[in-house]
Amino acid sequence: MIITVTDDLAACHALRRAVFIEEQGIAEPDEWDDLDGQAVHFLVLDDAQPVATARLIPAGDFGKVGRICVLPSHRGAGLGAALVRHAVDHCRATPGVTRVFLSAQAHAIPFYERLGFVPDGVDYDDAGIPHRDMWLSL
Repeated sequence: MIITVTDDLAACHALRRAVFIEEQGIAEPDEWDDLDGQAVHFLVLDDAQPVATARLIPAGDFGKVGRICVLPSHRGAGLGAALVRHAVDHCRATPGVTRVFLSAQAHAIPFYERLGFVPDGVDYDDAGIPHRDMWLSL
């Protein structure tokens, strides 16, 4: 499987719809925002079939990783971690970027801690799901 930077927003949106809207029950207005146009989108393909995605939004001295999702059929294979590492590497290669931010679903905090992210603050509600901010210094 290969992780690529993509302009194929339809594929990314289809994955996000399947995972966030259909599986997790997030309302459409909470999923879709106006940030996709300024984001770098990553896509994982398995035999030309999109199976995972994430986006990275530049924000001054940090990059914000989000909308990380993997189809249920491909979970447990390390794709989520590979996507996060890929986004972090992209940040490292960007001049002036010194940190990476993400808003983690609370149940996924240990996953992101294993990737070097540190929780910041307390849990808050985002689209009906508890989240916590996390940071990684580069």
